[in-house]
Amino acid sequence: MRNMNEASHTQTTPSAIKAPMIMRELPSMPSLLGQAVFKSGSYNLGDPLPGLSAQVNDLTIKPEHLAAYKKVCEFDAEGNLPATYLHMLAFPLVLKILIQQDFPLRAMGQVHLRNEISVLAAFDIKQSINMIAGVGGSVLTSRGLEWDIDLVATVDNQTVWTSKSTFLHRCKTAIAKGRIKAVAGKGESHNWSVPADIGRRYARVSGDFNPIHLADMTAKLFGFKHAIAHGMWSKARCLAALEQQLPEAGYSVAVNFNRPLFLPSQALFFTHELNGKQQFSLFNQRGDQSHLDGLIS
Repeated sequence: MRNMNEASHTQTTPSAIKAPMIMRELPSMPSLLGQAVFKSGSYNLGDPLPGLSAQVNDLTIKPEHLAAYKKVCEFDAEGNLPATYLHMLAFPLVLKILIQQDFPLRAMGQVHLRNEISVLAAFDIKQSINMIAGVGGSVLTSRGLEWDIDLVATVDNQTVWTSKSTFLHRCKTAIAKGRIKAVAGKGESHNWSVPADIGRRYARVSGDFNPIHLADMTAKLFGFKHAIAHGMWSKARCLAALEQQLPEAGYSVAVNFNRPLFLPSQALFFTHELNGKQQFSLFNQRGDQSHLDGLIS
């Protein structure tokens, strides 16, 4: 699911796949973020990314943490496991990869372009989960290097959930800019008030205390006029609005992250069904700028 009509470019697979970094528990987010701030990059245009991966086994979901996540994203407290929850839970594995010295991109400043999650099978949340994150394919575009991180969750040796996130490493390429496909808000609309503190509230649950999400002062250090909402919070909030229409398993949710959602904001949430698939989007209050658009299938 892409919102750029650029010409197709060659997809590059990672270089030699390395044995995964296996951990007994998820690494500490404060420690990872501290290392990420100072991690530099050494990427040479056209080089394949290394085949790095990180794995944690026997991960268990804490009911109180799940409840806090549901509350901050506005899911029903008694509803199913949100599709986005395991992505948030596994984010330390992604950072673990980014801070490795042989990973050539900066850890900070990567732009989250797209995410697609597939909920393949239901499972008892009391069961232990094995989770692995790995560097996926990459492709050069007019904007720079677009590269993937793949996440896979297994329970009793069965794959129950997957996620693919595409990030942008901005750099100059010789590729001509493609035509931008306009995104329009269609269907029923709802007004949302997104509070100024949602970045801090989500950070307390997710551990993602990236300064761009916390306050205007810290966001300005990284080139933003105001603090911005976490992209995966925005996706989760949209799914929370649609959760009564979602099955327990057997569906995928793909989104494009189009523009930052500044805090605080008034936003318009649109949803409509097309050819048996649920489409949704999040716009500014005027309805002329899209923050994200998504598809449930």
